[in-house]
Amino acid sequence: MARRFGEGVVGTVIGMRHPVTAADVELSVALSSAAIRGVAAPDWGAHAGALEWDCWETVEHVSDDLFAYAAQLCPTNPPLKGYVPFMSGPQRPGGPRSTIFADRAAGPDGLLQVFEASGALLVAMVATSSPQLRAYHPMGIADPEGFAAMGVVEVLVHTHDVTQGFGTGWTPPADLCARVLGRLFPDAPTGADPWSTLLWATGRGELPGRAVLSRWRWYAAPHDEI
Repeated sequence: MARRFGEGVVGTVIGMRHPVTAADVELSVALSSAAIRGVAAPDWGAHAGALEWDCWETVEHVSDDLFAYAAQLCPTNPPLKGYVPFMSGPQRPGGPRSTIFADRAAGPDGLLQVFEASGALLVAMVATSSPQLRAYHPMGIADPEGFAAMGVVEVLVHTHDVTQGFGTGWTPPADLCARVLGRLFPDAPTGADPWSTLLWATGRGELPGRAVLSRWRWYAAPHDEI
């Protein structure tokens, strides 16, 4: 069955879908870093929301995602059947499988430097890559905008997880949430608050008349290529 995209996209973006850009990645990382750094004496060993990872591991995981998305866009011939083959693995049984880890001796400031550096790599690659470039992701062969949108979602929802672990709040800008919903979740319900809808779309909350999702996915490929 044919899919229909860009009609009445959630919240503040109505009609024509607004693209996700390198500036959106930069903004999401800056807002997340400020929210995390602003917590007084956080418990980094606390579970991050409903995840099995602690807050430190979750920030490492997001850093690894941002790095990996940037790396997919780097080769002369980007891979279409798998990730760029960096070695990866968990640091403990049940921990996130990653390439990027922060030196714990550097403390939380060092962890956030790793996070910000990984974000800057994705910002640079999205800003300088041709829109026609395509590279592998298991949720669809993505263009640079797709990798930007995936990076933003990873930052936003995992910052939610981390701040839940810290016992603090986190609400990113509605228009930013609406742009990534329009790019990655074209079937998301319309009319609700974009942040609440993004949490619902990623299995982290309810919407009126809709239970928490036990399984979810996004669509990384450009809409006309799905």
